[in-house]
Amino acid sequence: MAAGSAASCGGTGCGSHCSSSSSTAAEDATAESLGRLSVSRECGKCGGGVGAVAVAGGVGLCGECFRAHLFGKFKLAVTSNAMVRPTDSVLLAFSGGPASRVALQFIHEMRSKAIESWDASNSQALPVFGVAVAFVDESVLCSKPKQEIDMAIEDIKSIGFSVGIKAMHITPLEDVFSMASKDGEGRLREAVDMIDDDTGREDFLQCLRMLALQKIALENGYTKIMLGSCASAIACHVLSATVKGQGYSLPADVQYVDTRWEIPVVIPLRDCLARELSLLCELDR
Repeated sequence: MAAGSAASCGGTGCGSHCSSSSSTAAEDATAESLGRLSVSRECGKCGGGVGAVAVAGGVGLCGECFRAHLFGKFKLAVTSNAMVRPTDSVLLAFSGGPASRVALQFIHEMRSKAIESWDASNSQALPVFGVAVAFVDESVLCSKPKQEIDMAIEDIKSIGFSVGIKAMHITPLEDVFSMASKDGEGRLREAVDMIDDDTGREDFLQCLRMLALQKIALENGYTKIMLGSCASAIACHVLSATVKGQGYSLPADVQYVDTRWEIPVVIPLRDCLARELSLLCELDR
């Protein structure tokens, strides 16, 4: 938009007195507040609304159409890849970030619509899938005050309860070792301290997170684990895995449904960008 305004008045050298300067600055400020996505004049779908946002492909959408656009991609990924069936019980891995927050909201909306359809059905033959939330607490490895961590966990619980989630699992990361040893915290610290490089340590922790989620799912009867991984995070993982020579397992890491685990792992936000998800969280407050 800034380039378009400059062209209409003969370039950027006309000085601060130019009438386009204030409007350009306002548009730039709006773009900055909307997650650094470009701002369009009108919605390309419904034709209304000022302050529409540009999504991938340069199409401008208003707030409502932008939200519907992302929800459509989420729903298409879930339905076309048979991620969630009516008989499933889904465990959503929740970190509190924009991606997992959007995944929680969208799967809640899909379930609410399924419940409405079930109530309206005469036969009520098919059940409605269940949703629960899991948060892996890694505070044993960080130096943050316990009060701050407790507040964060309470915030996570309140977010889950706000969308009608009744089952919340807050699991310390060291519980992965609890089956073999009572001193799970000591075993975890010992294992992490044995790894010298940061990359190897992060790979190890990522594996432990998934093992913790698998343990929760197996102990509580969940049939699917849903992650909030988006296209941006997957792109980073592809580059990282390529550099580290992990090409053998890479195709399975980035597919919609990963059946290598005992409880299958699904990634419904694979086609959504991190900037889009952050912007949606800001628009929905």
